[in-house]
Amino acid sequence: MLSEFKVFIAKGNVMQLAVAVIIGAAFGKIVTSMTDDLIMPLVGALVGDVDFSNKYVVLSGDVAPGTSLAAAREAGANVLAWGNFVSMAINFVILAFVIFLLVRYTNKVMARFEKQAEEAAPAGPTEVELLAEIRDALKK
Repeated sequence: MLSEFKVFIAKGNVMQLAVAVIIGAAFGKIVTSMTDDLIMPLVGALVGDVDFSNKYVVLSGDVAPGTSLAAAREAGANVLAWGNFVSMAINFVILAFVIFLLVRYTNKVMARFEKQAEEAAPAGPTEVELLAEIRDALKK
C-alpha cells in the first residue's frame, strides 16, 4: 500500500495540483488584500467615507449605535454583517474574472499550438489514393 501511495504521489498531476492549491491560496490572499485595502476604501470614499467592513444590521440584542462589528458580536448580538458580504462578493467577482482571463488565454495558446501542429504535419496520401495504389498493385 505504501509503494502504491508513493507511485500515486509521484505522478505529475498530483504534484501540479499541490502547486496549484498553494499558489491559489496565496493568490486568494492577494485578492482579499486588494479588495479590503484598495477597492473597498475607494468605494467607501465615493459613497461617502463609508467603511463597509463594519456595516451590519442588529437582528437581536442591545448594541449602541456606532459600535464596531467585532464589539457587537462580542456583546452577544445577533447581527447580519452585510458589509462583509459585499466585500466577499467583490473578492469572488475579481477571482472569477482573473480565472476567466487565464482560461481564455490558455485556450488561445492551445488553439495556436494545435494549428501549428496541423500545419507542420506532412500531408499524407488520402484514403482514396491509398485504395487506388492497392488496386493497382493487385492488378499487377
